[in-house]
Amino acid sequence: MNTADLGLPVDVPSTALFTDQYELTMLRAALKAGTAGRRSVFEVFTRRLPDGRRYGVVAGTGRVLDAVENFRFDADVLRFLREKDIVDEQTLDWLAQYRFSGDIWGYPEGEVYFPGSPIMRVEGSFGECVLLETVILSILNHDSAIAAAASRMSSAAGDRPLIEMGARRTHELAAVAAARSAYVGGFATTSDLAAGFRYNIPTVGTSAHAFTLLHDNERDAFRAQVDALGRDTTLLVDTYDVAEAVRTAVEVAGPELGAVRIDSGDLLLVAHRVRQQLDELGATRTKIVVTSDLDEYAIASLAAAPVDAYGVGTQLVTGSGHPTASMVYKLVARESGGAGDGAPLVPVAKKSTGGKTSIGGRKWAARRLDADGHAEAEVIGTGPVPADLAGRQLLVELVKGGEVVAREPLDAARDRHTAARAGLPLSATQLSRGEPVIPTEYAHEGSGN
Repeated sequence: MNTADLGLPVDVPSTALFTDQYELTMLRAALKAGTAGRRSVFEVFTRRLPDGRRYGVVAGTGRVLDAVENFRFDADVLRFLREKDIVDEQTLDWLAQYRFSGDIWGYPEGEVYFPGSPIMRVEGSFGECVLLETVILSILNHDSAIAAAASRMSSAAGDRPLIEMGARRTHELAAVAAARSAYVGGFATTSDLAAGFRYNIPTVGTSAHAFTLLHDNERDAFRAQVDALGRDTTLLVDTYDVAEAVRTAVEVAGPELGAVRIDSGDLLLVAHRVRQQLDELGATRTKIVVTSDLDEYAIASLAAAPVDAYGVGTQLVTGSGHPTASMVYKLVARESGGAGDGAPLVPVAKKSTGGKTSIGGRKWAARRLDADGHAEAEVIGTGPVPADLAGRQLLVELVKGGEVVAREPLDAARDRHTAARAGLPLSATQLSRGEPVIPTEYAHEGSGN
């Protein structure tokens, strides 16, 4: 299903103004100079991973495809640009006809990446490609940051499921994207119904402390919830006294009680006590869910605790300390002659101090494996792909001639990430600070057509 066609309230009719003004002023100047039609290649990459992280996770690709399809300058948008005198009439006429007609290649969603990886490559005329910079970076930077945090958390959780619960900690639209990215990164469910509606992510939820406080006593609250939702519901047991709440919960629901949730206190200690109490009361199959400002480190610290699932909110939707992936969108090659005359591409690159240099040329990327089948290097080049790496190339075609050719179910990206992470060296899942788990190597530098 193409979710861009649903017309949901979490969508917008056009993504054309999800951009910075200088994209349009560059277009205006290029049109005047006659260079807007020059064939160009832009690439998305990051110069470094967030401090201490060992790999990145590509997320948001599907949303980028929707954004490119919806990048249209309708009458209201054009009127705004005219009234604010942002562009001239020549540019407005050009924008009115805008449809991206180029090609986009990229790492498939869920794949891992490293410093320098050409995560996405956008090819077409300068004018049509430059306009997409901000919206592509906005999506990929946010979603990849959330997916990377989710991946670390799901790795720490092992086989125990994770619930995304961060909607109240971020912008209402960002919450939907965050839930999607968390699912790619390994979370099992979300509490956010908009994310469930739009992306078919499984949703969960039962009650908060307010429901207990509404009633005259805890027993009445538990009875009301069980009567409405059944014995397999999850009862929140830390509003007052945890031990008394657990006892009451089992009395009300019986040993068939689905789960109890603990949202405060020393989770390691309380979980052990609750597990023992549940077993003594005969509720041996009742599960324990823990919440309360968890991150990957807290989840790892609970590995030995009798916990069955984790609910994560704030730390997830803020990237667990790294809310952006620091990706950039750079022109790396352009036509050497006039606009659209078929001249060869020439590599271009910014020369700068302070770590902001880039490497010119249209790039390919491949992952070299060791004898055991694990990744040992991210190899990036601009010339012919070596024969031994031809079958290990990472970029896939996403858009061809302006048409999306690689839309896929979200579960495909989720499964891909599980496989990609498993293909990394074991140290990739360590939570201790470290360098990227494999090095980035550059080969065959030079121009490419």
